[in-house]
Amino acid sequence: MTIQKAMLGAGCFWGVEHILKKIEGITKTTVGYSGGTVADPTYPMVCTGNTGHAEVVLVEFDPARISYEKVLDVFFRLHDPTTLNRQHGDIGTQYRSVIFTFDEEQKKIAEETIKKVDASHVFKNPVVTQVIAAGPFYSAEEYHQDYLVKNPDGYMCHILRNE
Repeated sequence: MTIQKAMLGAGCFWGVEHILKKIEGITKTTVGYSGGTVADPTYPMVCTGNTGHAEVVLVEFDPARISYEKVLDVFFRLHDPTTLNRQHGDIGTQYRSVIFTFDEEQKKIAEETIKKVDASHVFKNPVVTQVIAAGPFYSAEEYHQDYLVKNPDGYMCHILRNE
């Protein structure tokens, strides 16, 4: 089995992970930080907004069961990609909508998907999701992994909209 990766930021990583891990074909999720300037950032550091990191989910998926395009479809259905540096009550660059790509094919697919989402007029405003080449990924602290499984009454600001 060949496993591929996607790295996605869509606001607070707890809700993003909670939704993605339930999608058929996604084999593993890990919450963490990427896109910043500090090595080995901690949650308190990222929360300041000064490190440049986004809260992200590193997604491992089986392309024989789910395509990268379908992963991105779910990504765009679980958050509002038109709000700059914000998801619901979470405000700051760490909550930005971002797709970190691992190769040119992923970059092309991400850019095409954004055009399709914009053209669909599902959202009143234009998509502001960034597409950036993936850099280092730093796994978040253990208490963040599967947070909403461990804390079923925890903060959840994401829902998966219908297709």
